[in-house]
This record gives sequence, C-alpha cells and structure tokens, in this order.
Amino acid sequence: MTRFLFPLLILFTLCNVHGLKAQNDEIAIRTLRMASNEALKSYDHERVLSFLTEDVLTTTGAGTLLSGKEALRRYIAQGEDSQMYWVRTPSEITVNEVSGLAWETGTWKGYDPSKGTHSIVGGNYSAMWTRETGGWKIKSQLFVSLR
Repeated sequence: MTRFLFPLLILFTLCNVHGLKAQNDEIAIRTLRMASNEALKSYDHERVLSFLTEDVLTTTGAGTLLSGKEALRRYIAQGEDSQMYWVRTPSEITVNEVSGLAWETGTWKGYDPSKGTHSIVGGNYSAMWTRETGGWKIKSQLFVSLR
C-alpha cells in the first residue's frame, strides 16, 4: 500500500506547487495592474508604458489599433491637454505556467476630474500578459467602449 501512496503524495505536492506558483503570478499581475492604474491617474506616461512589451498591440475603446509602444506613446502625446485617466478593474486573471502567458479581463472606466468624480466613459477590456525576463508585461490589450 505504501508504494501507491508515495507516488500520489508526490503528485499531490507537485500540483500544489504549480497551483501556488499560478496564484503568486496572479497576485503579481494584480499588483502590476494597481501600479499601472496609479501611473495613469498621476499622468506618468513613461511609467504607464513601462508595463508593456516593445511590440505591444493596443486596440482603443473606439477601435483604433496601435502597433508597438512607440505608436502608443505618440497616441498618448496627441491627447496631452486631456485630463482623462483610466482605471482598469480585473474580474479574472488566468495564468498558464507552461507558456508564461496570462489572460486578464475586466472593466475599465475613464474619469475627467474637471467634470466631477464619476466616470464619464467605460467598458470592458482584456489583456494578454507575458513573462519576459522574469517579469510580467502586457503584450496585447483590447478595450471596448460600452458607455
């Protein structure tokens, strides 16, 4: 009987280790998302861009596709007079340990402090995260304006 229990114990331990790693990665991504939201709220555009891969793909809420971090940097610069900032709230994060990819989905809201404290636009979003050189970065993000 012991010869059957030992392999089961090893399998159980390995499953728990992988589960804890995925949970830790989810916590890391949620922490990065909070930091990204803070950078957006403080208009720290370079910090916002630091959460992205160089070849990031971004689809804006209105459907504009931006290819690469530099394209997004130019897009942000076009709206420099705007006081809008955005908050992304994840509802689900799924991590694939083997591929080093993660899926985040949730809602986003846009705020203009000159118009009060309530959001004036919002919708749903999804983001693809990749583990690059040991850290998580956004590889692709899609925003859909729904209000």
